[in-house]
Amino acid sequence: MTNSLQEIENHDLIFVIGSNTTESHPIIGLKMKKAVRKGAELIVADPRKIDLVRFSSLWLQHKPGTDVALLNSIMHVIVKEGLIDEKFINERTEGFESFRDSLKEFTPEKGEKITGVSAEKITKAALMYGNAVRPGIYYTMGITQHSHGTDNVLAIANLALMTGNLGRECTGVNPLRGQNNVQGATDMGCIPNFLTGYQSVEVSAIRKRFEKAWGVKLPEKKGLTATEMINAAIEGKIKSLYIMGENPVISDPDMNHTMKALKSLEFLVVQDIFLTETAELADVILPAACFAEKDGTFTNTARMVQRIRKAVEPPGEAKEDSSIIIALSEKFGYQMQYNLVEDIFYEAGSLWPALAGITYKRIANKGLQWPCPTLDHPGTQYLFKGGFPRGKATFTVVNYKESEEIPNDEFPLILTTGRQLFQYHTGTMTRRVEAINNVSPGAYVEINPEDAKIYGIKNGEIISVTSRRGSIDIDVKISDRPLQGVVFIPFHFSEAAANVLTNNALDPIAKIPEYKICAVKIQKKL
Repeated sequence: MTNSLQEIENHDLIFVIGSNTTESHPIIGLKMKKAVRKGAELIVADPRKIDLVRFSSLWLQHKPGTDVALLNSIMHVIVKEGLIDEKFINERTEGFESFRDSLKEFTPEKGEKITGVSAEKITKAALMYGNAVRPGIYYTMGITQHSHGTDNVLAIANLALMTGNLGRECTGVNPLRGQNNVQGATDMGCIPNFLTGYQSVEVSAIRKRFEKAWGVKLPEKKGLTATEMINAAIEGKIKSLYIMGENPVISDPDMNHTMKALKSLEFLVVQDIFLTETAELADVILPAACFAEKDGTFTNTARMVQRIRKAVEPPGEAKEDSSIIIALSEKFGYQMQYNLVEDIFYEAGSLWPALAGITYKRIANKGLQWPCPTLDHPGTQYLFKGGFPRGKATFTVVNYKESEEIPNDEFPLILTTGRQLFQYHTGTMTRRVEAINNVSPGAYVEINPEDAKIYGIKNGEIISVTSRRGSIDIDVKISDRPLQGVVFIPFHFSEAAANVLTNNALDPIAKIPEYKICAVKIQKKL
């Protein structure tokens, strides 16, 4: 997030797109509701009637996969109405002229034709955002999990830049992280192209600095993403995988493809706190400690580095992840010189200036937001106040592209997937809690009432949902939440796994799969 959680309540406008906030991020959702009670306007752009729609001033129910067309049309109106921030654009950005020219064709009428949102609502959204003084944009995987997810994010960035809504309090572009400490993991370099602090492994000077600190030779090229690894395993290019705290059998697209890849490996190691569906395929399972059984730091979605402390000892043979990694490293012949997990944190700060001013003592009672470069620095509430790291921010021309798989006569419906409030991710933890299962006992497919009439389907009956990759049997929930022609399945439930159906097409840049759109058909069970 460019801004902070405490700023949410003081927006005068909140634009939520591709985020079922109250179910996926309920605490942030509460802050948004509080902002509305204090007078903020709320725009929700989502193909489903998510709970946040009840609190909105405007709901844009666009067709799945049409985010770029919607955003470009909104920006077309902002330009036409003279709501751009010319001073900000001239002083802090580049590439605006060609970007502005690219918006000319995206009239609200064209936006309506592509997205299904009326030109009137598109215009209203543009005027609301363009006239706001403290608007914030919030998005999650409804934006990123597309074959054109990078384009979606760039379009959002364009909207904030053209209105000067970056580098100020209670504004910004705020992607909400999908799991606890995802921010912290990527900060530390758990991504294939970056070392700690988003420093490219392909830059020689950076690589040499890390090589000196670690006393090893590092690869000169970036690695594969998680989804690329699965494809490489299928092709025989990867012979072994070490999976930590992840359950790709349930969470990756095209479940049958994923299982085939994992079974084709010569050696699979899984490190986790429970015997997941992925761990059941492993040659070796390394029992790990959960959050309450370890010391260290978590970094939240707003860059806040926070201390965690061991409350109980790990059960049985379970160990902290860092202890397992250090022990494995020693077996491979590399001795890691860490006495405490705190030593690892300080090493990260010595290699990444944004963490250099954070110590365990300073965050003993309250966290600090990076960048925090010195010991007397208060942390950074919001980014880009004094400028952008690269100098001037660049506008990007983003053209609308259709999703990889759109409905046809054989597969006439769009499937979109996501989360629900009571279960978490693949259910590894939450589905072991009886009280939660009493409220959320199993899988279901949401179907619009009009589609239910067309197919002669009743609430509660079991139907089959089939894509080009597989088929599942699942309970029907007739609901006005999805758009007609769209069905929704939460992906938490292994017995009717949504990712049996989903498409493993990847965004060409971010390599994120297209979880949010695939073509399916539904049939009544005989």
